[in-house]
Amino acid sequence: MNLSNTYSLIVDKGYRAVLIEGSPKRFKDLLKTYHGNERVVPLNAMVGFDRESSLDRLLEKTEIPDDFDLLSIDIDGNDYHVWQAVEDYKPKAVVIEFNPTIPKQVEFVQPRDTSLMQGSSLLAISKLGKSKGYELVSATASNGIFVAEQYFPMFGIADNSVNVLWTD
Repeated sequence: MNLSNTYSLIVDKGYRAVLIEGSPKRFKDLLKTYHGNERVVPLNAMVGFDRESSLDRLLEKTEIPDDFDLLSIDIDGNDYHVWQAVEDYKPKAVVIEFNPTIPKQVEFVQPRDTSLMQGSSLLAISKLGKSKGYELVSATASNGIFVAEQYFPMFGIADNSVNVLWTD
């Protein structure tokens, strides 16, 4: 499926997934896409950044382990705050959307406001990742890819700064 961070992992590689979609229309599309796939747990919910609407509260309703393999956050705005609010889970890798129009040397965090869709800079998200025990290993046009610090040496990256890993 085009523009999905996880479709190939689920369909081609047999990954299990909890897929959360806030839009009722897009949730119906998600159900059609994964109809009959018992490895997918679909949830129609808005992920927030306060304790009650956090990813932690949504995931605790599932059987996902605390150290699951991959967390992909792509919500067009408050991605930073959603990841910041995760406390109970420690995924091995995190793919998180950033605003590619913000220069790499600028540390910008969108205000905690669901009506905004500015997003945050990769530099700000990278600093958040480090504070949570993650290291940046790659950057695409609009996603930062992080791994838990214990896996970072496996990548052999000498300099994982935003300036080196993101070529905007």
